[in-house]
Amino acid sequence: MSPQNHQHAPLRLADEADAAAARDEAESGEQRFDEIIADDSRIEPRDWMPESYRKSLVRQVSQHAHSEIIGMQPEGNWISRAPSLKRKAILMAKVQDEAGHGLYLYSAAETLGTPREDMYDQLYSGKAKYSSIFNYPARTWADVGAIGWLVDGAAIVNQVPLCRASYGPYGRAMVRICKEESFHQRQGWEILYSLSHGTQEQREMAQAAVDRFYGPALQMFGPPDGDSPNSQQSMAWNIKRFTNDELRQRFVDMIVPQVEALGLTLPDPELKWNEERGHYDFAELDWDEFFAVIKGNGPLSRQRLEHYRSARDEGAWVREAAVAYANRVSQEQDRDQAALIGA
Repeated sequence: MSPQNHQHAPLRLADEADAAAARDEAESGEQRFDEIIADDSRIEPRDWMPESYRKSLVRQVSQHAHSEIIGMQPEGNWISRAPSLKRKAILMAKVQDEAGHGLYLYSAAETLGTPREDMYDQLYSGKAKYSSIFNYPARTWADVGAIGWLVDGAAIVNQVPLCRASYGPYGRAMVRICKEESFHQRQGWEILYSLSHGTQEQREMAQAAVDRFYGPALQMFGPPDGDSPNSQQSMAWNIKRFTNDELRQRFVDMIVPQVEALGLTLPDPELKWNEERGHYDFAELDWDEFFAVIKGNGPLSRQRLEHYRSARDEGAWVREAAVAYANRVSQEQDRDQAALIGA
């Protein structure tokens, strides 16, 4: 062995030892991960996890967070036009809740190692996806009711199983979110009930709102199972518990008696009870429209992003001022602490 090779031999041996130790750690971590999933337990931020699991969660949780933030816009547009002070106060509280939901979810996604600013930038640039339902306009006050009853109702059906998601921070965030969403759904149902039992014009307004949001609300569960590439792996990891089609069926079964109580109808001529299946049959949805909307071609897709960008740009000075104030307070506390130690 040449002197030069002799000098580098210990380094190679050290590198090989480190690589072997890393492989052993990964194998041990993977085994523990598989055991946790098999036991239907929880993965926590410091636990070993496959990179594919981490990426899948970042995609799902950040997309969920973006949906909460963009979802403030359709109803926020009605705060100044709500028909009474009581309705205005309730709607303001609801929109504020949605902002909080977004923050819970961004916090959960951050524990996976993705900085919040990166997620903000992805939404700002248009690279990130969010729920297609929020690219539809809320044309009337009845639409606010339909959003609460149908959209938040679909969200509850989709999100309650996520309270048991295998990733701890996500599941725990969903517990509080679902509790608040149940109030949102009730608020929407009550708006529609008041309208459907009011004047003929109000009843027609309520029915038109249900007609507009029924199809898009059913599409919120995602494409049919055969066209959903991520669902099976997500279920194998215990992130999701049910397929898109199973959740969609649950939702239809839930809202049929509710719409009857409203005295309204669902815009589906094929909707009927199937005794053999024990579920309601319903018509095929317009999936061409769905895929067009998620590709950015919805009725208000461009306006939603433009409004988000504008709000973020105009609010930059507030964020900068808050950071500057926090830094000043921290420096003052450090000086006070140093003075106490010196004394």
